[in-house]
Amino acid sequence: MLWKGKRESGNVEDRRGMSGKGLAIGGGAIGLVILLVNLFLGGGNSEQILQQINAINSETQQELSPEEQAADDERAQFVKVVLAETEDVWHKVLSKEGINYSEPMLVLYRNSVESACGNASSSVGPFYCPGDQKLYIDLAFFEELQQKLKVDGDFPMAYVIAHEVGHHIQYLTGVSDKINRLRQQLDEKEFNQYSVKMELQADFYAGIWSHYTAKMKDNLEPGDIEEGLNAASAVGDDKLQQQGQGYVVPDAFTHGTSAQRMFWFKKGYETGDISQGDTFKGEL
Repeated sequence: MLWKGKRESGNVEDRRGMSGKGLAIGGGAIGLVILLVNLFLGGGNSEQILQQINAINSETQQELSPEEQAADDERAQFVKVVLAETEDVWHKVLSKEGINYSEPMLVLYRNSVESACGNASSSVGPFYCPGDQKLYIDLAFFEELQQKLKVDGDFPMAYVIAHEVGHHIQYLTGVSDKINRLRQQLDEKEFNQYSVKMELQADFYAGIWSHYTAKMKDNLEPGDIEEGLNAASAVGDDKLQQQGQGYVVPDAFTHGTSAQRMFWFKKGYETGDISQGDTFKGEL
């Protein structure tokens, strides 16, 4: 992805030198994979994430070497550029829908963080908190994505950010509120079906962003979309469950299969038509 030298978003709060209080779970690859089995990137169900992590002990924050810090800083710069490009795209796309796009804040942290949704660690992966309309990302996640889930390239990092921004779009359009009300009415098995649809819509919005950023910024390189599709496949519930526990439980899916995630990301990218992203099929 062509990103160096481009505008960086000012909507970034860098808390990498801080740590959250009362954190529930430590970081690391094992915790990451276990939580990703059911949650994929912390997605649109922040309350559920934080309920699960609040019962586990925290881990001491570790200092980075100069080389690691330099790599972390470069990833931070990349995130700021991608966030800026999501801002440009969604201002344009939503204005056509009569929606005023309020730009979300993105919080960079290391190991642990406090949010309006509660305390979280890097093990949950990137997540969006509707309580404060902020995205939360520990940059170490992208290294885990490459090393543990075998997802190569830089575009998957952009896909992750665009997916979380997709949850902000759902907040602005009222989808998040509707899903939260359903959570109070349905049992876990029934609600999981809506959770999957919500995550697939966020994947669709990531595809929409990819469609327009390519046209507006001319910043995608050959292979970028394939990298995005590979990332979508790698974080499918079926693949993560198989990796984490050795078998698949469809009733426990919360984010969709690899095939579903790839389908909706690709549909957003190929159509660029936000009206085609009703993963709920008119149920909301």
